[in-house]
Amino acid sequence: MTEVKREVFGQMPREEGGGMVEKFILKSDSVKVEILSLGCIIAALETKGRDGEFSDVVLGFDTLEGYTRKHPFFGAVVGRVANRIAKGRFTVDGKEYQLFLNNGPNSLHGGARGFDKVLWSPQVLPNGVCFFRLSPNGEEGYPGDLKVWVTYMLSGGELAINYRAQTNKTTPINLTNHAYFNLGGQGSQDIYDHEISIEADSYLPVDDTKIPTGEVAAVQGTGFDLRQPVELGKHLQKFRLDGFDHNFCLQQVQARCLAARARHPPTGRAMEVHTTQPGIQFYTGNNLDGSLKGKGATAYPKHSAFCLETQNWPDAVNKPHFPSALLRPGDEYNHTTWLLFNAA
Repeated sequence: MTEVKREVFGQMPREEGGGMVEKFILKSDSVKVEILSLGCIIAALETKGRDGEFSDVVLGFDTLEGYTRKHPFFGAVVGRVANRIAKGRFTVDGKEYQLFLNNGPNSLHGGARGFDKVLWSPQVLPNGVCFFRLSPNGEEGYPGDLKVWVTYMLSGGELAINYRAQTNKTTPINLTNHAYFNLGGQGSQDIYDHEISIEADSYLPVDDTKIPTGEVAAVQGTGFDLRQPVELGKHLQKFRLDGFDHNFCLQQVQARCLAARARHPPTGRAMEVHTTQPGIQFYTGNNLDGSLKGKGATAYPKHSAFCLETQNWPDAVNKPHFPSALLRPGDEYNHTTWLLFNAA
């Protein structure tokens, strides 16, 4: 059985529209997760090591104030379109739309005030919580009234995140959760001792602004071949990589598939990512620089966490040969990602 509790986490500043932020605590025998009604943020996720001790394996803040200031999307649901849209521009049904540019020349993770920065309406479920919001037509430049439901369900060692959406006007959509993981637990300085594998035969090379070039490249014989587990630190050294911030192309079957595994041999903690999405963005916290103080006043330096963001391919709305990112009236966007935690 999963225990579900709710409590007040804080009050949004008046200039952010005010409103109460709640925290929902889902607890099973092996996992405890805390989720905020602000941005559907996973604020804490505790899981057992092989010693049976719980440790919090996601980056974040102890107080609401941390989340209302600028931060790199810690634990949040990002949208309407996760990842990057080139030049913040796209055309739908012959009409061009221009978005806010918040990542160099591009639009990133929904724009200036995306889904991560707004309050959602919560509903407690028997073993989880469902958040709802209506993203109005024109919000951040996107067309259509978009109804969105994000549901977190905890069962034993498995956290399921389901994303549903409906629109009254054709719109691009691409939702993901942007949790930063370090399976070593809070205070761990880097992820070099993690073993990572990703079930992908190809990946998307990017230009110097991180927009895919359009090529779908084979991982074979490159530093992007993560089909067998690699020890991250040694792998980055071997291939002289500064880190990863790339989309890996998964099977396009729209059924539940294993996408990635992460393991921390010193503690035995392991995580599997399963999804219905066609891609997974592997990001190694390259832009963390130690300036942000997180939980327990811990600094988060470069490479102190990784993200495995299940999603559609970046800039798909401008690349006709990528899986479609468009949701049309009468259709439903419906994707699920499962995070499985265990210790070995």
